[in-house]
Amino acid sequence: MSVIEHTTSYYAASANPSPQRDALQDSITADVAVIGGGFSGISSALHLAEKGFNVVVLEGARIGWGASGRNGGQIVNSYSRDMDVIEKMYGVDTARALGAMAFEGGDIIRERIKTYNIDCDLKTGGVFAAITAKQLKGLEEHKALWESYGHDQLQLLDKSAIRQEIQTDRYEGGLLDMRSGHIHPLNLVLGQAAAVESLGGKIYEQSKVLRVEEGEKVKLYTEHGDVTANYVVVTGNAYLGNLIPKLASRSMPCGTQMIATAPLSDEQAKALIPSGYCVEDCNYLLDYFRLTGDNRLIYGGGVNYGGGDPDDIKQFIRKKMIKTFPQLANLEIDFGWGGDFLLTMSRLPQFGRIGSNIYYMQGYSGHGVCSTHLAGRLVSEALTQQAERFDAFAALPHLPFPGGHTFRVPFTAMGAWFYALRDKLGI
Repeated sequence: MSVIEHTTSYYAASANPSPQRDALQDSITADVAVIGGGFSGISSALHLAEKGFNVVVLEGARIGWGASGRNGGQIVNSYSRDMDVIEKMYGVDTARALGAMAFEGGDIIRERIKTYNIDCDLKTGGVFAAITAKQLKGLEEHKALWESYGHDQLQLLDKSAIRQEIQTDRYEGGLLDMRSGHIHPLNLVLGQAAAVESLGGKIYEQSKVLRVEEGEKVKLYTEHGDVTANYVVVTGNAYLGNLIPKLASRSMPCGTQMIATAPLSDEQAKALIPSGYCVEDCNYLLDYFRLTGDNRLIYGGGVNYGGGDPDDIKQFIRKKMIKTFPQLANLEIDFGWGGDFLLTMSRLPQFGRIGSNIYYMQGYSGHGVCSTHLAGRLVSEALTQQAERFDAFAALPHLPFPGGHTFRVPFTAMGAWFYALRDKLGI
């Protein structure tokens, strides 16, 4: 059996020690079997283990191998479509139901870090950075919207104020969110996996699920073993493949890339982003960046519809970084990597059931760090007969991409090109 290791990312190179877990070799039983060892799967397993369920996690590679161990590490609140869009599309009641949960994922992350003493470089505060006056006006509306849902830790920044927070002349202003922040994502998921095991949960790596047999009890088959469970939670996201065709047909993997520089001195780092906030801009195809615990700049951006990476990630992202920080033109780039996230047509997560005992959560559309942690709590509620909050998401329609499976990539890319052009022209 070939062993699949982590990608050559900064996160993998700086990960906390974690055991190589065995592959499943036997026929076993569980109350709940979870497919996928990323944020959604491990969050689900931890919430369920805390409620007393006998939980088994099956991961095809290593814990955090996919998007959960490769992402920008930013705790960004709400969803990829905000409550005003949700209200327009689905009505006031749905907007209020989802809005009541919009800031919960970040709180769950902070609670997990504190309860289980997870070392993952947690820092508080994040900035949405406006490149144009139109984007700044949008942030004013954004602030009012979030405040109407109870978020009171927001501050608008004018051009002078944002220049004090980020050493670049690129931005017209911004919005500071003190309920945001950032973490080392791989260490966060590894810490939660250890917490699952401390509560009696079982985690198997190198145990890709090859077949799902539905029934009164669900049976999952791997290469060398199988699990029979009362319930299954499916959380493979962009790396689920075609295991469950119904889920693959209404979503699309998308690639994003990032780099990590050589370490900066404390003085250089303090000058670059004095308060250590994470940052993302307001473009449709956005850039995002932050400082790590050892003073590297992680800079990411770009979307490759259909998944995969450009030939030279370092050079591709370096150009973006230098556009924001020309003073870093001579700084060495130590790491460059990519990974896939799962996009939905509505840009909202897809939750639901297949039959009565298979639950799924997928398609966070670039807002997965917080929403995955919320998802784990909601599925644990649903399995203890408190399904109202899970069902608020499950009731959302799962829209097909225009052009079907064959043409979804070029059609979506054309739409993205249009919005990127609008950003470039400032209209």
